[in-house]
Amino acid sequence: MDGEYDAIVLGTGLKECIISGILSVDGKKVLHMDRNDYYGGESASINLNQLFQRFGAQPNPALGNSRDFNIDLAPKFIMANGKLVKMLIMTNVNRYLEFKQVDGSYVLKDGKINKVPATGTEAASTPLVGFFEKNRLRKFLVFVQDFDRNEPKTHQGHNLQRMTSQELFSKFGLEKGTVDFIGHALALYDNDGYLTRPAEEMVERCKLYGESLARYGKSPYLYPLYGLGELPQAFARLAAVYGGTYMLHKPIERIVYNSAGEACGVVSMNEEGKPAFAKCKFIVADPTYFPDQCRVTEKVVRCIAILSHPITPGSEPSAQIILPQNQIGRTHDVYVFCVSASHMVAAEGKYIAFVSTITNVASEELKDGLKILGKVDSFFFDVYDIKVPNKLGHEDKCYISKSYDASSHFEHTSDDVMDIYERIYGKPLDLSKTMVNLNPDE
Repeated sequence: MDGEYDAIVLGTGLKECIISGILSVDGKKVLHMDRNDYYGGESASINLNQLFQRFGAQPNPALGNSRDFNIDLAPKFIMANGKLVKMLIMTNVNRYLEFKQVDGSYVLKDGKINKVPATGTEAASTPLVGFFEKNRLRKFLVFVQDFDRNEPKTHQGHNLQRMTSQELFSKFGLEKGTVDFIGHALALYDNDGYLTRPAEEMVERCKLYGESLARYGKSPYLYPLYGLGELPQAFARLAAVYGGTYMLHKPIERIVYNSAGEACGVVSMNEEGKPAFAKCKFIVADPTYFPDQCRVTEKVVRCIAILSHPITPGSEPSAQIILPQNQIGRTHDVYVFCVSASHMVAAEGKYIAFVSTITNVASEELKDGLKILGKVDSFFFDVYDIKVPNKLGHEDKCYISKSYDASSHFEHTSDDVMDIYERIYGKPLDLSKTMVNLNPDE
């Protein structure tokens, strides 16, 4: 590992692998290291035996072949028209992956699980809103669909940068239950804090949901075959094509700083057990490599469960169910995911379900989501801190990512990638461009 590099990236989580791939394509010499012996870090997908080992339990052969399982540690779905898809396209990394649509999207209202409407016919018959409310909802959704922040005529006289979301909902005469549905099942907020903020972000998030849904129909979500662990590996492959060097199972002894207090390299042990030094201009890392430079904001509490049955009323093999905070008397929404053999992540006839939320105490925060699962073959509970960096990294040249949250999709993850990019380059990442010379050897 001795040598000089433009960047050293620590941790092979999805965020770090995306940045590594972009840096490599941009001509930077990158050394990418991870203390683990597998790709993905906290966003990895692991097999059944690894799952039992992680939680200190004895494997259960009755569940099926361990290698048939790819279980996500940070489960999320991909918005079909979201930022992560644009990153995959701009880097051409989508050529390394296969995706399948998620079969259904559901939301809890008044104690019942209802399908989030995916067509005009479903919208007209959905029990989520009453007969007269359907027309008001339709008018709001048409407004969202037509809205363009750069075209004032589409604003219908509303200044969404000043008007709050609550004020906009009131203008359309929407009832509280409808507001719950829009804010949590379409805009995908996990609490009601957005209601007092400017409405433009909420409208843009609803618009993203609608555009993602329009691409494929049944739901706005995609999921990679063989699990989310395929994503960091695909970006790692991109970096390797452009000269990036990867080292797994490589613990870091220490970070080296120069007289100005800037990170200038790392020390690790080589194959002979002697210290080796790799020099760099800056470091990108996940929070686990810089615990003293991060603070804890919240906690994620999650249940990982293996079932022998689907969990939705429609018995779809893959789905998301959102339990809005107001419907279950919580501060944050609870998210329930389900994937199966149809996405090549479980043995035939088995389903993997996740129940996740943000919490400050890991007591009974998941109980409403756990009720949905029914009979469980095996289950595990995990609690971890959400850590965010204390500094931007300009002074010490250490650009640290945030921990993965409990949200149902990758938009927040993508925002963090874009933030890291801007901190490094001093300009936003342009998702509309296509990176060139992606196949230098062809």
